[in-house]
Amino acid sequence: MDTGILILRLLVGLLVAGHGVQKISSHLGGRGLEGGTEEFRTDGFRGGALTALAAGGGQIGSGLLLAAGFLTPLAATGAIGVMTVALTVKWRHGLWVQNDGYEYPLVLIGTAAALAATGPGARSLDAALGLTPYPLWWAALALVAGLGSGLLTRLVLHRPAPGAPLTAAPGER
Repeated sequence: MDTGILILRLLVGLLVAGHGVQKISSHLGGRGLEGGTEEFRTDGFRGGALTALAAGGGQIGSGLLLAAGFLTPLAATGAIGVMTVALTVKWRHGLWVQNDGYEYPLVLIGTAAALAATGPGARSLDAALGLTPYPLWWAALALVAGLGSGLLTRLVLHRPAPGAPLTAAPGER
């Protein structure tokens, strides 16, 4: 079981961190901070480079913490938060990723929540430092705080297109 959790932590944590690196640099196929800033502008977010830096930094930090299995509930909260914002951007396209939908952010949210619930396993910094096991209520707190922070970020930083409804149903363009 610990080997499976380790593989899952490494896969998801490093993918989330890598996605953050792409937002703020030209590494891993990213378009640099200018590209990350433009991506957020195109998606209707204000804040410019600061928004891209905050999102990229949040993804890098939470991803690396998840991969290391360190402060796992906090790491899960961060990953859930940034992926909730991504989900809100993709929502209008429906579920499936082939239509630019929210399938992938949803999988990462679910995986981060599952890692908060199961704990990081024996091969983790949390275990090495004696921080585990975390009580199950930490997983619920991570999910609620992550979803809440992502939705609040969307509410505060997103500017709807002129004349557009505040929310669009899946499949609407």
